[in-house]
Amino acid sequence: MNLWFLDHPQASGIFNCGTGRSQTFNDVANAVIRYYQRGHIQYIPFPEHLKGCYQSFTEANLEKLRAAGCNHQFKAVEEGVQLYMEWLNR
Repeated sequence: MNLWFLDHPQASGIFNCGTGRSQTFNDVANAVIRYYQRGHIQYIPFPEHLKGCYQSFTEANLEKLRAAGCNHQFKAVEEGVQLYMEWLNR
């Protein structure tokens, strides 16, 4: 994204970036487990002091980004985690 905006200085503002599809931390954890072909998810209680202060659902609205001319395709969590884990393990 940074390089796209560097190449398109006429595009200015605050833009949402992402797939436009909400994904959970479970999706991230399951992608890591799939990569290593082992492991399990252990849940812990959500900290009381964070209740009401944490945004649990996000989903990028890409209309403004697309209107600016950026058609960059973002990777879903499953693909991004796979590529990142491969990079980390090289």
